[in-house]
Amino acid sequence: MWELPDPRSFDSLLDVLDDAATRYDGKRQFALRTDDGIELPWSARDLQYRSKLAAWRLRRLGLNAGDRLLTWSPSTPVVPAVYYAAMRAGVVVVPLDLRMAPDVIQRITEKSDAKWLAVGTGFDAPDPNAAGLDHLGIRTVEWLTADPAHQSASQLDEGGLDDPFPDDWERQVDTWTRPTRNDLFEVIYTSGTTGTPKGVMLKHGTILSTLEAITHLLPPREHRTVSLLPASHLFEQAPVMFFGMMIGADILYLRSRTPRVIFEALREQRVTTMVGVPQLLQLFWNGIEREVKRQGKEKLFNGSRKVARYLPYWARRLLFRRIHRQLGGELKLLVSAGAYLPPALQENWQDLGVIVLQGYGATECGPAAATTEQDHPTGTVGKTLPPVEVKLEEGSKEILVRGPTVFDGYWKDPDGTAAVMSDGWYRTGDVGRYDERGNLVLSGRTKNIIVLPNGLNVFPEDIENVLQEVGLEQAVVIETAPGRIEAVVLSPDAPPMVTPSNPAPAAPQTDGEIAALRNRVEPLVRAANSRLGQHQRIDGFRIWPEADFPRTHTLKIKRSEIQKWAGADTPLALHETSD
Repeated sequence: MWELPDPRSFDSLLDVLDDAATRYDGKRQFALRTDDGIELPWSARDLQYRSKLAAWRLRRLGLNAGDRLLTWSPSTPVVPAVYYAAMRAGVVVVPLDLRMAPDVIQRITEKSDAKWLAVGTGFDAPDPNAAGLDHLGIRTVEWLTADPAHQSASQLDEGGLDDPFPDDWERQVDTWTRPTRNDLFEVIYTSGTTGTPKGVMLKHGTILSTLEAITHLLPPREHRTVSLLPASHLFEQAPVMFFGMMIGADILYLRSRTPRVIFEALREQRVTTMVGVPQLLQLFWNGIEREVKRQGKEKLFNGSRKVARYLPYWARRLLFRRIHRQLGGELKLLVSAGAYLPPALQENWQDLGVIVLQGYGATECGPAAATTEQDHPTGTVGKTLPPVEVKLEEGSKEILVRGPTVFDGYWKDPDGTAAVMSDGWYRTGDVGRYDERGNLVLSGRTKNIIVLPNGLNVFPEDIENVLQEVGLEQAVVIETAPGRIEAVVLSPDAPPMVTPSNPAPAAPQTDGEIAALRNRVEPLVRAANSRLGQHQRIDGFRIWPEADFPRTHTLKIKRSEIQKWAGADTPLALHETSD
């Protein structure tokens, strides 16, 4: 029987690390895959030791309890070591995302009043000077966690210190005051779509309660995963970094985001569980379909999927064993959150015998609801996860969340905090309803609601979801005039996630290219309209003039910029037909 630790028994996140170091002593839990192979194959005890090294150095650099430390690095086992080092030193972590624009980073630095930056190294590491952070004290995450016995002269020069480790340094670190549930661990700045980042304050107890909620979601068994989400996000930290370590999971980090390298890592890791956003699930699925097409087996593949739907999951995996071998042979569970998960995409994976769970939450409130292995219907985000409470506001149906997973407020922003908190309930800004089985179904965002002249409400997200289902993965629905609903779209060939190795197709430039793309898009819009209510139907559409939409660092589309652009253009109506 797999024993699952109880997060309620821990006084801080340090207890999670200490428990794992004892419970799984010697077991690899973190590793980094590079072009040269597997590096940093660390157990929790290795991570524990490295975190003490980094904590000692942070104190030597002059950081005191309550000071803020910016972290800006590609994902690697060294990053959680630095996070735990900050906990030991009482320092508050302020993680930066690699995709943040320089002006956003500068605002975060100013708002957090951080004086030090721990930065990653390597080909994909950020450049602090290019982001205007050269005024900070800067050390690499590798230097912070390096073994004193292996420090080179250059490493010592970087710190500007002689070897600062006395013989009893580790014993001294162990005597430092440990954090409690009420101590602040980190401030995560949300991207938003307004250009004004807000710092979500998360205490040790807040994240421990989040881990408690996740125990109701992820089953207690052997888990192996490949980490693909940024370590700066709670959706990576909670279910992968912290919960994964707590249950003895094997977590492999990647420095590359090319599909070939990702699939090789999945296979080598013999992945059992993956946590990601819907774009990642779509990216993987596209790779499977390309390989099926390359082998000329599309008819057999699609026919087998129809049969698989009547089989138990173990039999489905057996039926598609060749595909599963390419994924490592043991993938059984995908966990998706962060955006709408198209039912067809969930069904695609489940045809292969891979259960797909969908969760709902936010940095401010942690996980609020999710489906489970035993009950995972499409089109919903499931039921409330204890110890969280969820209710719908009367009238508006806005989703409100209360409980120990809810944040304590925005950093130095009492007005912003007051705007989203009401009698202990966090106002998510999302609107939802419950289906006949008591599952939460998301409708859209309160701030995006379109109120038609006849008084009916339209949620753009509802329409965008249908557009996804008919083949337009990238579309934004806006109101361009009172009562007029339009879609701004990218090419149907646009990838679910734009990366340097997976670029978006060039935007059409000539009149002929625009006309050809319009002819491809129009039938899809008509197909969507046939599935929408009369008051939801799209009156026209426009082709976005660039290869991708403007996005925040978390890949959310900046609707305000699209709305501004559309306001200056002439609407394009759908062609009239006789049907």
